[in-house]
Amino acid sequence: MALATLTVDQVLAWRAGRHLLHRPADVDPVDVVGRLVGVQAQVPSAAEQAVAARQADPRPGALADALARRRLLRTWAMRGTLHVLRVEDAPACLSLLAAGRFWEKGSWQRTFVTVDKLAATAEAAAAALDGRTLTREQLTAEIVERTGDRTIAGHLGSGWGALFKPLAWQGLLVQGPAEGNRVTFTRPETLLPDWPGLPDPTEAASRVVPAWLGAYGPASPETFDQWLSRGGSKRPALRGWFARLVDAGELVPVTVDDRPAYARAVDVDEIAAARPDDAVRLLPAFDQWVLGPGTKDSTIVPAARRAAVSRAAGWISPVVVHRGRVVGTWEARDGEPAVDLWPESPPVPADGLDAERARVRAYLSGSGDA
Repeated sequence: MALATLTVDQVLAWRAGRHLLHRPADVDPVDVVGRLVGVQAQVPSAAEQAVAARQADPRPGALADALARRRLLRTWAMRGTLHVLRVEDAPACLSLLAAGRFWEKGSWQRTFVTVDKLAATAEAAAAALDGRTLTREQLTAEIVERTGDRTIAGHLGSGWGALFKPLAWQGLLVQGPAEGNRVTFTRPETLLPDWPGLPDPTEAASRVVPAWLGAYGPASPETFDQWLSRGGSKRPALRGWFARLVDAGELVPVTVDDRPAYARAVDVDEIAAARPDDAVRLLPAFDQWVLGPGTKDSTIVPAARRAAVSRAAGWISPVVVHRGRVVGTWEARDGEPAVDLWPESPPVPADGLDAERARVRAYLSGSGDA
């Protein structure tokens, strides 16, 4: 069978629809999070805005409501960053992260703790959180008491969650309901009585890889792994996940502007028929449109402008997107979206930009009017 030959313009036009950037009616936060295979939530307000950017009638606080109703959960997931995930997707995503066993690498152990110390920490945390919800300070104190090891207190108290991330990936803890402005932790089965535990990684990949390609494809296994773990998955396992899906007929090889990639078989005709439109979108910091393919993807973010998007300390700027490409950045100044368009980018329709600024202004003011 001949490979389908696709163009970047077709791919970006198709992705815009898959990302819900045309804002279909009756899309709720759970729909958005599921379609994007998680929304990065290091900054909760950015996660809220990422959902709102894909809704016809956004309501501030809607994502927090879905978390409170336990239709979503928040935990350390892809790339070691906090994400909001659909409850039904979280076990498979975490399974693939745990399969990488990143904490067993010598560099990780030299920076943080040995595998034996981490195992003791995991056992203590699991016992401390059994049927309970604790703040970071409470959990840290219990782990230190149960292990008798005060040398780990600094790592546990770090805002980066260095020791908590491997526990999250193994399904041993998730974030619980907040206590005011304090984060809490609990066991996933305490928060969610129907929690199934983590599936086998091969089974998990059969769910996560197609779901990811359904939003960010066509793409290579390496791009998928950068999204998942910054390239940390074991190479044979990664290749095997894709090969099995190709053998099953679920994925097919394609080319995008002569570059090899994989797509879901069910999507190829739709991608080939996709055509870009002139829609302009103001997307928030850490938006999945940029994070899914990664900031190194020059079809999304021009290489010369990457530093304006991927900034110091891991900050990903709010971006202006036109025809699928980042053409500038923006920031909120006293509730007003101040836009910086890059002069070398193709012209952006003024009426579309004005409408998008008005929409964001209304959302930031708390009205949520679209």
